[in-house]
Amino acid sequence: MSNTSETDLIKACLKEIEGTLAWGDSKDWSNYDFEKLSEAIFEKTKVRLSTTTLKRVWGRIKYDHAPNTATLNTLAQFAGFDDWRNFIQNNDKPDISNHAPAENLPPEIQHIEITKPKHKRRLPLPWTFGLVFLIAVASYFVFQNVLGYGRVDPAHFSFKADKVYSEGVPNSVVFTYNASQAKTDSVYIVQTWDISRKTLVRKDQTKHSAIYYYPGYFNTRLIVDGEVVKRHVVQITSDGWLGLVEMDDKPFYFAKKDITKPDRIAISEDLLKANNFNLKPVAPKIRLFNQRDMGDLSNDNFEFETTLRNDYKEGGNTCQPVEVLIQCKDDIIFLPLGNTACIGELKMYAAGKMFDAKFADLSGFGANLSEWTTLRVVCRDKKMQVFVNNKKALEFTFPNAATGIVGLQYRFNGVGEVKGTWFKDAGGRRIDMAP
Repeated sequence: MSNTSETDLIKACLKEIEGTLAWGDSKDWSNYDFEKLSEAIFEKTKVRLSTTTLKRVWGRIKYDHAPNTATLNTLAQFAGFDDWRNFIQNNDKPDISNHAPAENLPPEIQHIEITKPKHKRRLPLPWTFGLVFLIAVASYFVFQNVLGYGRVDPAHFSFKADKVYSEGVPNSVVFTYNASQAKTDSVYIVQTWDISRKTLVRKDQTKHSAIYYYPGYFNTRLIVDGEVVKRHVVQITSDGWLGLVEMDDKPFYFAKKDITKPDRIAISEDLLKANNFNLKPVAPKIRLFNQRDMGDLSNDNFEFETTLRNDYKEGGNTCQPVEVLIQCKDDIIFLPLGNTACIGELKMYAAGKMFDAKFADLSGFGANLSEWTTLRVVCRDKKMQVFVNNKKALEFTFPNAATGIVGLQYRFNGVGEVKGTWFKDAGGRRIDMAP
């Protein structure tokens, strides 16, 4: 039999993931953290685990059933194993009893010699206590000084990041760090929340370079002996409007002149074909970005409007899904649109507030996306109203702390056009995002 129950193994796998992420105690994770984890798992495994599934696994939502095998395989792969069976083989040890006959043991361990313990003469009680005390003291110094366990003083370390270019992508960043006082060789630089960008670096070195292919606002971290000791913000801007095709390795970038029209930003079927992208059998994933310094624009008090269109609705794109992301420094507002017939698939997230069409009415986000569709957001003191073609689609108050807005991302399949985009801050200052 096995010493370790499935529940214990699941907990061990989750601890493995938590230790690698270094996001702190999972009890303190917000909805946004589970959103980020879902994206990170998808990036690494190409399997999408919903935030609801992740919250169930982590015990944040009451659920009486164990995760299914597919979920366990995905979590194990994200933790660095081939699958759940491989994780068990590396973490679950057989219960080898002194009374178990060898033929009842797994073949791979039948050769292990099993001996009965010899009876030893006991030490007098005072000597026993003294010995235990000495062992405890010795263990403390071993763990503190040799293994490096214990509190790490952030004052002993330094960390900063310098971009190669002031704007645009791809863009490289040179990290300068000092981790010479690390007690172990466990020194990592994390470029983003994405686990695939956690890089082991040498504590006796001071430089590490990394490349960013997408714009964004990244909270980079220096992790020493398992603790985050320093943070540094890296903002990669888009240098105006940026259009690209998302690909497995690195994106394909369109020239600005090819996507910029007098009154709009557009990626057309002709442009895709001219660059050897076909709409069938699977339409390419195209992305539009506009990220920059937005001043004091904050997500708790702002207005936003944009008009867009996606007139390709063949094959797998019959639902014409469009996603508009208002990207913030420490959060995100995720606004979905789709063909009216397909609103049952929609999910929306805004600064800690999650809506799933399976459990909420998101019919207001349905539209004829073959025609120009206007999306508008009005937010006052965290109370947010979303309008689609001048009709209120949703109203709610979001729970997360206010944070700055840094820009936009649009996600289309196949083709997409955007025009008439602007923000207003709390004081009424208008920020035009014109081509």
